[in-house]
Amino acid sequence: MLLEEFDPSESAVINPDMIVGKIKDFPDVTVSCFSRQLFGSLLDFFEPEPIGESHSATGVVTVYRVRYKNEDFALYQSFVGEPACAALYEDIIAMGSKRLILLGNCGVLDKSIEDCGIIIPNMALRDEGLSHHYAPAGDTIEVNKKYRDLFKEVLKEFNYPYVEGTTWTNDACYRETPGKVRRRKEQGAVCVEMECAGMQALCDFRKTEFFQFFYAGDNLDHSEWQPRSISGDVRLDEKSKIALLAFELGLKIKHIKQ
Repeated sequence: MLLEEFDPSESAVINPDMIVGKIKDFPDVTVSCFSRQLFGSLLDFFEPEPIGESHSATGVVTVYRVRYKNEDFALYQSFVGEPACAALYEDIIAMGSKRLILLGNCGVLDKSIEDCGIIIPNMALRDEGLSHHYAPAGDTIEVNKKYRDLFKEVLKEFNYPYVEGTTWTNDACYRETPGKVRRRKEQGAVCVEMECAGMQALCDFRKTEFFQFFYAGDNLDHSEWQPRSISGDVRLDEKSKIALLAFELGLKIKHIKQ
């Protein structure tokens, strides 16, 4: 199978540093989210300074420097979907990013997980293609290996409950069939999204640090699909507060590094 044809060579025909240049004094922690509305809310909260751009056929993504509690962070909006999400972050690694905190929506496979509830993945089911270009073939990949306990400290400090478990990374959102949902639940998955497995594989391959957490959106654990807060403008104030938890984790990471 082609997906088992992993090549460990770090050099490809086209490499990110051929496309983008290194940015001087790039912040040591990068934060990103997917939602346009949530990203706009974060830009309104900060005084963003543009420091770089990634160009593609679909447009330009600006990378900003923002300041949170007297510390600098990089901030950008990720593309939805694993190939675009990973290719964009490849550019940002080439700019100088060393560690990424990524947050986004997910569908839940357990209806007891509350709308906008926080989920910390510890394993991802690799039901996608991109991760197999960055890691040897396999059904799963361990995720969030380094900062899970540190993020739990943040959640405890701000009194946020959470669920920890396996995520199902699936790159075909309209092929989450009832049969597949049932089988993924049997494999222990508590949620489904489109980027986690590949982003972890990418960061492992590039030897950069990665942490991802989700806020729960639509419910697939029902006889009929329940959208709940999947729309970006629904419960935006609550999502914006959740997004700041990424920066709180970043502060703790920075403290460790000092």
